[in-house]
Amino acid sequence: MAFNFQYPFQCVQFVQRPQAKLLLASAGPRLYSYSAETGQRLASWPQDTGSSDQEPPEKKRKVSTAEAGPVEEPETAEKTEKSKVPPAWSNIPIVTSTSNGEYAIAVTGEDKCIRVFQLQDDGSFQQLSERIMPKRPSSIALTSDETTILCADKFGDVHSLPLIPSNEKPAVAPRPNREAKLSHPAATNLTVHTKGNLRALEQQLELAKKKKEAGEDKSGPSFEHHLLLGHVSLLTDMLFVSLPSDTHKRTYILTADRDEHIRVSRGPPQAHVIENYCLGHTAFISKICVPRDAPEYLISGGGDNYLMVWNWTEGRALHKVPLVEDSSAAEVVVRGIWATTLGDLRLILVALDGSSQLQCFTLEADGSLKPQTPLDLTGNVLAVTSIEKDNTLLISVDSVRTAGSTNEWRASPSAPSTLIAAFRVQQSSEGSLGWEPTLQSATGAINAAGTVEIPATTEDKKRGELNDLLYAMSKLRKTPRGGDDE
Repeated sequence: MAFNFQYPFQCVQFVQRPQAKLLLASAGPRLYSYSAETGQRLASWPQDTGSSDQEPPEKKRKVSTAEAGPVEEPETAEKTEKSKVPPAWSNIPIVTSTSNGEYAIAVTGEDKCIRVFQLQDDGSFQQLSERIMPKRPSSIALTSDETTILCADKFGDVHSLPLIPSNEKPAVAPRPNREAKLSHPAATNLTVHTKGNLRALEQQLELAKKKKEAGEDKSGPSFEHHLLLGHVSLLTDMLFVSLPSDTHKRTYILTADRDEHIRVSRGPPQAHVIENYCLGHTAFISKICVPRDAPEYLISGGGDNYLMVWNWTEGRALHKVPLVEDSSAAEVVVRGIWATTLGDLRLILVALDGSSQLQCFTLEADGSLKPQTPLDLTGNVLAVTSIEKDNTLLISVDSVRTAGSTNEWRASPSAPSTLIAAFRVQQSSEGSLGWEPTLQSATGAINAAGTVEIPATTEDKKRGELNDLLYAMSKLRKTPRGGDDE
């Protein structure tokens, strides 16, 4: 019997709800919820009428819109056919949730859409809103009160939008139309006389007409959103940080871009005020991280073969931490930086693109990172989430590509595919860290359920497209210009 590959989990997020512990995960075009204790799949979105975890077609199902609450609606043959139409996106690169586990936020890829879901008691997703952003989001964050979503995009802008849209008239922050004064030629047929100039004027008028029509079609989102700040470079990551002060909490927006900049801006409504920059990287920055239990420190990484630790409120570099022993080794791309506290340990975890090792450091009191024994997985590390009360890490694994490669596929799929693994940290009497497998029953159930299948016979062109969905960050690296520049 021939097996197919399974889409790996691009994102994983542990959610602590009052009634249950959930695990949210995205794989290909789908979003899943599982019981974190048993591994049982609870729901998937969008619903697949052919899935075993969904109700049979003859039963009623819940449908919802951004404006109205759920209503009961019987299935029809027409709706069943529509449900078989593939979604307008091929991946869900960003998934997060509110701290109380009531809401989940996901970004779908090609349609640039931010979707807010209310998590039901049974783990199912009720979509509350879908808002298509002007440019593709690269990072999202929630403000301290968790009522506002901040969205950084690949155009270099950061917008704010309410977590739950109001039913009132949308309030859209206006943006000046820079081309308004130049959209129509100043000349007329009364001031132009030669045939050549008249022909050029006709072309200019026709072009101005097309621009006007295009401008009317692209009037921007109609939902409430506000432009907070902008870079002149593609934004790669963003954080919202709140620091206590003598009088009140001070809030900040930290943004990282392709051009090696980390900017520290004030939080809304003063996001236009730049406090300082953290400058020191020589290649693009892909990830920034501020530990919850040590918010005075910032850890950053990207296309350099090292991490940097900062006193970010002063814009001062504290430490440079090597990621590879051989500096002449293959180019490094930091995929993720995660901070978690397991027991008394403040851990910083780092994944590199195309690496099956999860690098582990302990964050010391002076902000230095002390290397610990790395965690070896059966495939490339994609995402990490933690269950801090249980001292446990959940790690998503790429079981499609060969471990250590971002483009070479395995000769054949395994059954079942290893989608996720769980480990509990152990500390020896000497202080060194070790890892032991845990939650094997739960992870076994998740792996056995699988995700969306990828045919083992997938052609090379399609394989390359799927590789780019997971490992596109290396394309941010600038290539030197050819020729002599001296």
